[in-house]
Amino acid sequence: MKRMIWPPLYLLMAGFSAACGGKNTAAHVEAPGDEKPAVDKALTVGADVLQNKTPLKKFSAYLDGFHFYNGNLNAQMEAHHYVNQINEDLYQAIIFDGNDDDAKIMGVEYIITPKLFKTLSEEEKKLWHSHHHEVMSGTLIAPGIPEAAELALMKKLVSTYGKTIHTWHTDQHRTLPLGAPMIMMGFTKDGQLRKALVEERDKRFNVSTEKKRKDREDIPLPDVDPLANAWEKGQVRQLMITDKADSAQHKHQGPAPKEP
Repeated sequence: MKRMIWPPLYLLMAGFSAACGGKNTAAHVEAPGDEKPAVDKALTVGADVLQNKTPLKKFSAYLDGFHFYNGNLNAQMEAHHYVNQINEDLYQAIIFDGNDDDAKIMGVEYIITPKLFKTLSEEEKKLWHSHHHEVMSGTLIAPGIPEAAELALMKKLVSTYGKTIHTWHTDQHRTLPLGAPMIMMGFTKDGQLRKALVEERDKRFNVSTEKKRKDREDIPLPDVDPLANAWEKGQVRQLMITDKADSAQHKHQGPAPKEP
């Protein structure tokens, strides 16, 4: 049997209005800087025509959901994910603060199946969050595709885990990507995500989170690894900037290069 990657129903997307799945959410910040000069515009057009962008073409799925800063449940924001499936068990996503032409890259997310999650060390698992509640609550959506295709996709995502890092904190109205990158988490229970955020998102996309919740009631709820969502147990892991030397190398930078 041929394994399913993305649900084949994605082919039905043809003919759907672009407004259903994009260009309805402006970027949160306006970056400083002079207007792009004519020569740069010409170079951009030329590069768009002449250069190959194979890696970017693979980011074919669009998901919209919500994150919060690990260790700060009250700092919440909407996140627009453009996803590339590498294989049956591994996905990667570029996260933007909007879906229009001026959207800013906020960060990245890596998504893995339980099969790969089981191979992680105990400490590594604490950096990851589950997607079970995001799917079952209806707050994670795939804008613009038919409901049947979205449901098939959610059945695949419900048991997965994500590791998310934001590099540009546009929710704080920072016009440049300042400060340390931050590890993000996903919501795990009702009442955590601010209702106003969901209502405003639903209005823009003309969707109903409550309807999606009901439509997904029959999706089997997976067993969640107890080491994921470590913030729930007060085990918060977060990145920070430091100028303190740690012997010949910083621990977070990995092994030192071998001598030639």
